[in-house]
Amino acid sequence: MKRQTTLRIIGALIAFLVISLVVFLVIKVTSRPEEDKPAEIVELDSIPKYGYVLEDRDTPLYKDTFDQLREVLTNEEVNFDEYAKLLAELYIIDLYTIDNKMNQYDVGGIDFVLEKAKENYELKVKDTLYKYIEDDTYGKRSQKLPKVSSISSSEIEKTTVKLENKNYEGYKVPVTWEYVEDMDYDTSATITLIKIDEKLYITNQSASD
Repeated sequence: MKRQTTLRIIGALIAFLVISLVVFLVIKVTSRPEEDKPAEIVELDSIPKYGYVLEDRDTPLYKDTFDQLREVLTNEEVNFDEYAKLLAELYIIDLYTIDNKMNQYDVGGIDFVLEKAKENYELKVKDTLYKYIEDDTYGKRSQKLPKVSSISSSEIEKTTVKLENKNYEGYKVPVTWEYVEDMDYDTSATITLIKIDEKLYITNQSASD
């Protein structure tokens, strides 16, 4: 009888310890400080027909350019020269504003790239421009990273872009930009866009002449 009582006491103690541990872990997880929780990215606006999205982390410069693009794309007749200019600018702002990216896998500008080219584009950016970005999942990164502060485009050149042995209408847009702080990143490029089914896509970025 005494042995059974002892076993019951030991069993009760073990059960108490297990329950206490579970309660402790639940409290610890649910009461984790806000700064230790992963940052959430909120969609503020979009241009559904074209799949372009504006997020809460985007800079005022990006938001202003996005609004200009929406105005162009919602006109009864789309001005493709303006469309190409603004898309090239959004692409550059998103790609080179790196301080709002979570990590090297959070590649800017990818939404404007042709679908079949996205994988190669992402690999190239991760292995070059974004290679040394520190992770900022919990918003604790102290690393200094570039942020585009202004951007402008020169005269657009119409061109022909060849894709899979087929010629498409295209545009070349020379772009120059500046940063909040000069950190020796690119400041100019010529962006090539292709027109497919009334939508433009980035196909190439090259050094400006």
